[in-house]
Amino acid sequence: MYLENFTLPIDLEEDLLKKRAAHNGGAHGYIDNPYPCGLFSKKGLSDITFDRITIFYGGNGSGKSTLLNLIAQKLELNRIAPFNSGEMFASYVAHCTYTLGYDDEGFRHRIPNGSRVITSDDIFDYMLTVRTNNNEIGESKEDAREEWRYLKFGDTVKFRSLDDYEALRLQVLSRRKSVSRRQFIRRTAGEELKLNSNGETALLYFESKLKNDALYCLDEPENSMSPQMQLELVNMLEEMARYCGCQFIIATHSPFLLAMEHAKIYNLDLNPVTIQNWWELENVKVYFDFFMKHRMLFEKQDNGYD
Repeated sequence: MYLENFTLPIDLEEDLLKKRAAHNGGAHGYIDNPYPCGLFSKKGLSDITFDRITIFYGGNGSGKSTLLNLIAQKLELNRIAPFNSGEMFASYVAHCTYTLGYDDEGFRHRIPNGSRVITSDDIFDYMLTVRTNNNEIGESKEDAREEWRYLKFGDTVKFRSLDDYEALRLQVLSRRKSVSRRQFIRRTAGEELKLNSNGETALLYFESKLKNDALYCLDEPENSMSPQMQLELVNMLEEMARYCGCQFIIATHSPFLLAMEHAKIYNLDLNPVTIQNWWELENVKVYFDFFMKHRMLFEKQDNGYD
């Protein structure tokens, strides 16, 4: 386990705010937004200890994504998507502290290369990029079809200078018996990437990005995934945590992810923040109450009644 403990500087928040205010205007300085100061101190949260899978649970505004970003910034994890910060964020991160765990030989771990943050925005941006790329390739294919016809059956390109080299190369390619029109178009216009449903694409994204022996911060990875896809993601994360040397810190309110085996869950909706079992969480209880209310419908279906 790479990250063992993380401590927030809640006892230093007042001093940090005073220094920032003085920086902004001396005795008359002010701070537009103290975030993230005050967010966790009022919930009594200062020390977080981690397991192989640690989950921050809570509703919107509870601070689960903020906590994930503080950890990621302090550990200098790779990331793609930007995040909301503020004028206090950098100094707050600077005063956070953490402790790394020990390896099998008793040496302190280092944060492994390749450790990173993955957010739902990363996945949406990936799907948008693939769609845009496929659209551009589709347009290029139309041009490539016309070019193939001209090069295949038109006049032979005259090589007068290096400017004619590319056209001559493409004509030679188009007239090879071993190269079909489809192969010519694929080589010149490119090949579209296969894009499945949003959930399937998101799962494939995780399969391609998650590597062995690394630390990952995942911010609401269940977004865009159906329940079935979420269960497949759960199996992937559990196996990688158990067998592949990975540690996961996850912000989520998905009951499927919350129920992961041996996950340590911090309930950020409570004051003070408390470690709870997944079946004790309000979000899960809402699902339970809903299905219990309609229990007879499921029992009818199981018994063969319409």
